[in-house]
Amino acid sequence: MIRFILNQKTIETTEPIGMLLLDFIRYHKNLTGTKIGCREGDCGACTVLIGELVDGQLRYRSATSCLTPIGNVNGKHIVTVEGINFLNRLNPIQKAMHDESATQCGFCTPGFVMGLAGFCLSEKQPTYQNAIAAIDGNICRCTGYKSIERAAAKVAGIMQQRNGEEPASYVAAQQILPAYFATIKEQLQQLQPAPQQQQATMYVGGGTDLYVQKHDEMVHADVDLLFNKTALKGIEQRGNTCIIGAAVTVTDLAESDIIQQHFPAFAKYVKLVSSTPIRNIATIAGNFVNASPIGDFTIIFLALDAQLVLSDGTNKREIPLRSFYKGYKQLDKKPTEFIEQVSFALPTANSSFNFEKVSKRTHLDIASVNCAINLQVADDTIVEAALSAGGVGPIPTYLQQTSALLKGKKVSEQLVLAAIETAQTEVAPISDARGTEAYKRLLLGQLIKAHFIEQNLIDHSKLL
Repeated sequence: MIRFILNQKTIETTEPIGMLLLDFIRYHKNLTGTKIGCREGDCGACTVLIGELVDGQLRYRSATSCLTPIGNVNGKHIVTVEGINFLNRLNPIQKAMHDESATQCGFCTPGFVMGLAGFCLSEKQPTYQNAIAAIDGNICRCTGYKSIERAAAKVAGIMQQRNGEEPASYVAAQQILPAYFATIKEQLQQLQPAPQQQQATMYVGGGTDLYVQKHDEMVHADVDLLFNKTALKGIEQRGNTCIIGAAVTVTDLAESDIIQQHFPAFAKYVKLVSSTPIRNIATIAGNFVNASPIGDFTIIFLALDAQLVLSDGTNKREIPLRSFYKGYKQLDKKPTEFIEQVSFALPTANSSFNFEKVSKRTHLDIASVNCAINLQVADDTIVEAALSAGGVGPIPTYLQQTSALLKGKKVSEQLVLAAIETAQTEVAPISDARGTEAYKRLLLGQLIKAHFIEQNLIDHSKLL
């Protein structure tokens, strides 16, 4: 049994928990405003909003329903484009799209409208930049983006007067969205999520990659959904150690005060990874277990020397992320185990951390090569060094020899060039759709240079 609120109605269903929310909405509830596009999370035509209570507060986030199993929305509020309509008029978001001629064929329009509705329901500052960020996972193939950007600017203007009021109450009071949004917090407090008892052969977090690779198989698989498990949530600091629950999403990480304090450039790194709706449901542990050779957060956490706690529900063991990968898609993990916790040492005053990524598109794309570095530097000497790279071998790669070469050395252009030369001996990229072997080797060298330049450890002119 799964129980949630769909627009204004409480829904109970015994459909498989692995069924996609998109299919349930369209084929079981006949809410066809949510479109089927790519089924890979790229186009945003299937965007919905997911509302839930977090620490007693109502929070909405956009999500790609084509990658969301319905088990992950148990106990939550799902909003489709039908759920933001007024009976006899356009809402202000829809009107802004209309007035700015921001739609032609209309196929993508519900996704853009839902992304902007999510912006109106968020705690983010009502700026043009944040409105644009809310639709960074939506693609339009015929209208052109300038008219959509103008519509987003109008929506941002509409929200200027909120002044800290709870978003759902404000949009309901101002008739930006229907009045029922003001009652959802109370409804969710009274809604009892259906208990999930599942004998699993597979553990699933956000499912943002599994449902791309194994769509048909996942729907009826015996899965245990980790996404809603409270024990796997949360980000905390204990001394100089950061501890992350396995079900923490990319957005949770980006919004964490702990992460923002210790990684001032983290928002820039996150912008290079997927899109807002996917970051809202993709989990950090899922990125690790997916074992992609170019997993962005895997590369980041390899450089941070993250430690994993694996559990089978009874027994636990701890292993370094650096020893987790045994071969292509081969893990030091039993089928009965899942990642319970991730931990790493937070940067100190002497730390220099940086992440770089090159892909065909700047945003919403898979890396050709990505690379992260974590240095401890004192008096221009590298006390500790860790360098990792993706897209240069069959597994996410910790460059052990290159890291060892950097340790104990004075920072210089000669050292950087020597590190690049050593790194080339540790990698084995292949030619594929994302670039030739030679191109990926060149990229790796350029990204290593970029680390030292971005951290102001060396003048860029010396590495041209």
